[in-house]
Amino acid sequence: MTETIDLKQIRDVGFAAVEKAAGFLCDRFGQSHSIKKKGAIDLVTEADEYAERLIIDTILAAYPDHAILAEESGDVLAQSPCQWIIDPLDGTTNFAHNLPCFSISVALAVNGETVFGVVENPVLQERFWAVKGEGAFLNGKAIRVSSTESLSESLLVTGFPYDLKTIIDTLMARFKRCLEASQGIRRLGSAAIDLCYVACGRFDGFWEQNLHPWDTDAGTLIVREAGGIVTDFSGKPHLRDMKEILATNGRIHEDLMGVL
Repeated sequence: MTETIDLKQIRDVGFAAVEKAAGFLCDRFGQSHSIKKKGAIDLVTEADEYAERLIIDTILAAYPDHAILAEESGDVLAQSPCQWIIDPLDGTTNFAHNLPCFSISVALAVNGETVFGVVENPVLQERFWAVKGEGAFLNGKAIRVSSTESLSESLLVTGFPYDLKTIIDTLMARFKRCLEASQGIRRLGSAAIDLCYVACGRFDGFWEQNLHPWDTDAGTLIVREAGGIVTDFSGKPHLRDMKEILATNGRIHEDLMGVL
């Protein structure tokens, strides 16, 4: 089916969608927000909802028959094999606290296979993107994963799920082992950015639990197109319904998987 899809046009529409959302989020960044809670520590602001509407409207104006899976509004069902997966603001807690580390993530899957992904950090004006089989890019320049060979020399990044209190002991045990085994660990608060930073070599590995397709679909394609590996903690290729994700430069994958 993918051969009938104009991926250049898909990319252009995806870019237009994130540009509109990025402009809006930059305008709203640093201002007061109407904050609601989807869970004890799972926030949503009016900015999430409006940015998502901008993205969806832009996509459906070009592809009215395509399906949508978006974080805030859920599914827009359609008969088309094409489905857009949207996170309008990955890092809402950072955004709400005026921390300039958040992103917009948009992907397109055809018959369940992700063929395009874009992740944009509006504040840093960094756009990561990939088309399946064509490599990964940052602001138009090709990117590759790092060449770090040893887990002990690697810089890792992770995130904590919203239900962390129910699995805190397991989380902390894994965190402790990874901290002891590596050069260091960072926690940025946006899984989409974490994945893109693995793709461009800023981090050597990333792991997290209980994420959703809108958090990972675009970033996973970008990592793979940059030469990295993305699996679950047991080494199975990562699929969108999996609750574990491990993304690395490939060289440290087995060792990090063993630690996890």
